[in-house]
Amino acid sequence: MGRYKRLLGYLWPHRRAFAGSMAAAVFASVLDGFTLALLIPLLRVLFEVGTALPEAQTAVERIVDVAVGGWILGDGHTSSLRNIVLLILGVTALKNVGVVCALYLGVYAQESATRDLRRQFFAHLQGLSLGFYQRTKSGQLVSRMLADIDQASVFFSQMLQSLVRQGVMVVVYVGILFALSWQLTLVTVLLAPAIAMVFKPILRRVRSQFAVAAEARGELTAQLNETLRGAKEVKTYAAEGYERRRFGAALDRFVRSTLRARRLAALPSPLSETLAAGVIVLLLLAGAWLAIGGQAMRPELVMTYLVVALRLLSPVKHVAQFPAFAEQALAGAERVFEILDQPLDDVDPPATKTFPGLKEVIEFRDVWFAYRDDDWVLKGVNLTLRRGEIVAIVGHSGAGKSTLVDLLPRLIDPVRGEVLLDGVPSTDYSRQSLRRSLAVVAQETIIFNDTVSANIAYGEDVEREAIVEAARAANAHEFIERLPDGYETRVGERGTMLSGGQRQRIAVARALLRDPPILILDEATSALDSTSERSVQEAIARLMQNRTVLIVAHRLSTVLGADTIAVIDRGVVVEWGRHDDLVAAGGRYQELYDVEWTPRPMNSTSKGCEGDAAWSQ
Repeated sequence: MGRYKRLLGYLWPHRRAFAGSMAAAVFASVLDGFTLALLIPLLRVLFEVGTALPEAQTAVERIVDVAVGGWILGDGHTSSLRNIVLLILGVTALKNVGVVCALYLGVYAQESATRDLRRQFFAHLQGLSLGFYQRTKSGQLVSRMLADIDQASVFFSQMLQSLVRQGVMVVVYVGILFALSWQLTLVTVLLAPAIAMVFKPILRRVRSQFAVAAEARGELTAQLNETLRGAKEVKTYAAEGYERRRFGAALDRFVRSTLRARRLAALPSPLSETLAAGVIVLLLLAGAWLAIGGQAMRPELVMTYLVVALRLLSPVKHVAQFPAFAEQALAGAERVFEILDQPLDDVDPPATKTFPGLKEVIEFRDVWFAYRDDDWVLKGVNLTLRRGEIVAIVGHSGAGKSTLVDLLPRLIDPVRGEVLLDGVPSTDYSRQSLRRSLAVVAQETIIFNDTVSANIAYGEDVEREAIVEAARAANAHEFIERLPDGYETRVGERGTMLSGGQRQRIAVARALLRDPPILILDEATSALDSTSERSVQEAIARLMQNRTVLIVAHRLSTVLGADTIAVIDRGVVVEWGRHDDLVAAGGRYQELYDVEWTPRPMNSTSKGCEGDAAWSQ
């Protein structure tokens, strides 16, 4: 029940629309029942049994008499018949107005609740740390955001459609049946609990099977996402056939699990209809028994009773389907709530201070960090970065360089030790204020499927002149002007319409526009060719002026002019100093330097240099 209540909580802000839908459903159901009650006077007039309403009346006939008795009792049979027919048409029209209002208000409440759930889900994702994204497939998150929330929203629509509207109709019809013959109707009421027990084991399996199907759908979405993102690699390795087989296997698993779930979910409807038909047969037998016993009902009452009983089948079937739909919705909701219940580890408490800006020094003091327990990536790192200095971090891949710089914008926080900004722990400052004080130009530049100008101004509300000025400083203005629509050209998903060098210059322009006091360059030119690198290096040189800069690099040629170079090896700072001093010291830095600057023959049979350091002439 807890999860049902949690889902219903999303309807609470839209309770007026929900209440309006319920009121309209009750209005329509009552009128529908009243239309059926009008069959009694209609049949009496058609078969000329007597007046439209007899003197000895059932409860239903008394209600009709009080409501419209004076109007349907005309001057004769023809007048009464005309009035009753007109009344049935009018009541039916009013009923349908109520149905339309109930459906519209119900859809409004449903879609509004679904929108709120998606909005909360997306906002929650923004508050989760990078560690969560590193261990969670993006395709699974997309599946939960779209398909699972859609599945959960079935609870709202089916509750409004089946449980409320159809449920009210069941109550109205059963009320009419009781008023016509309480003895026959009592048989139905006594059999209802036994019928409900038939569905309990089915419903338990429905939820678990839909959960399996949802997981298979998430895996399918994740695989499709990976294949689309790696389209170039797939074609390069001629792996289309392999990917088709892999996708086909995942698709088959999804289809099989979905068919099993749908098969189980389909059982309650035909079962309920069959059992209800059996109940009607029992009613007929009971009615015959009453007739034999001398307690026969009037013909018009018998016919009306049968019509109402048959009309009861449809709403009963819809109500019987609700538990299966609810279990299906709950299977999707559980996957959504699983994410919403993840603790927010990338948000700040209300009392966190705003970073006022760097005045003197950044200090990494005895910093330890591990992504998994006791698997230390950084081990007691001590490093000082003074305002206006350029500090370079070098070392082999996996040494911990990028992890170290991720501590500065608090993408991660130290497990032990601390990062101090002018003597104040970085954890005392809000993440947002810290991140707005710096800019990052990384090896893999993220370009969004938007215009060039929107990518440069990402997250900022600035004038066009400022965007153009930043692009000029980043050596990007000329190539942007040559694009089909200039600054308004859409660059495709992940910037596929641009070259690597162009994407990198867009990133530099983005950083220049922000004008941050602290700059992080994380392998900013390592993936570029010589021509592109030269252009980007010129832009970066302008970007670095009058800023505190932290550089991560494999290639030592990019850090020769740094004020301080720190060498990291297996999470430990083993050397630091200026380039000339480190080379003269003959330690780890000199080994890296020799590997990079010592040319090797093209036909060398060696297995390559130690680490990932690149050779350049």
